[in-house]
Amino acid sequence: VQLQASGGGLVQAGGSLRLSCAASGGTVSKYTMGWFRQAPGKEREFVAAISWSGGSTYYADSVKGRFTISRDNVKNTVYLQMNSLKPEDTTVYYCAAGRPITSAIRRRESYASWGQGTLVTVSS
Repeated sequence: VQLQASGGGLVQAGGSLRLSCAASGGTVSKYTMGWFRQAPGKEREFVAAISWSGGSTYYADSVKGRFTISRDNVKNTVYLQMNSLKPEDTTVYYCAAGRPITSAIRRRESYASWGQGTLVTVSS
């Protein structure tokens, strides 16, 4: 499956953005979908994930309560609603598809397909 992330941009601290990840060449309903982010010189870190059915969601502690992951399997798209954004959220965000076991859902190695990344910049 090929993934295309979009929705990044410049926003002031406290503002909101919604990222989208559109899939082609396959159906996202077969996969757990995740969002990761990576700052220059740092490892790619887990942000959020959602099970294939949408029944289970997982979040990094740093975004819990501020970000919400959701999916629309009819539109073949996954979303990341980001509220109360902070300057430290500034970085490139990537969506990913995989079939991880629950215990490995936060590991980037569990995801086989990746989008190209979309830049989020939060100004203070």
